[in-house]
Amino acid sequence: MSHIAVERNRRRQMNEHLKVLRSLTPCFYIKRGDQASIIGGVIEFIKELHQVVQSLEAKKRRKSLSPSPGPSPRQFRLSPPPETPFSDDFKELGACCNSPVADVEAKISGSNVILRTISKRIPGQIVRIIGALERLSFEILHLNISTMEDTVLYSFVVKIGLECQVSVEELAFEVQQSFCSQAASIMEHAQILS
Repeated sequence: MSHIAVERNRRRQMNEHLKVLRSLTPCFYIKRGDQASIIGGVIEFIKELHQVVQSLEAKKRRKSLSPSPGPSPRQFRLSPPPETPFSDDFKELGACCNSPVADVEAKISGSNVILRTISKRIPGQIVRIIGALERLSFEILHLNISTMEDTVLYSFVVKIGLECQVSVEELAFEVQQSFCSQAASIMEHAQILS
């Protein structure tokens, strides 16, 4: 009888913990309500949060050194540090294009591209990014917007269109250009007013 009560209590605690994990994880990551799907979704969400932390730390280091004046596209591999348990199954080829205005990362995931941008809030920026994606023949499947104070993270999942002839590096650069052109026009407007 005691063993049954202990097992019932263990299952109740497990279900409560899974409920908390599910509530803390955006629904996009959890496909079904079973335990394996919840845990798998939480793992994917933690991977993405880890990348955001790495990106913000890199941006902080760049700003403390001396920021470059313009965007510079470069190849990169998105992967957590070697000591994490995800390093074997989380290596994908991608591209990034960073500037003092924004960090842009794009990686191929099957027939889709995961695109992330981190920047200060810029009015109308999301519309410019969507316009750039549509001009390049990408179809937006999912968009997540996260903000903290004056910083915003846009995370897109986009489907690669049949007529799309753009590399992942060119995509990152084009999205970066949407930030740079807006920043330039804001600076010009500020100079005209002063």
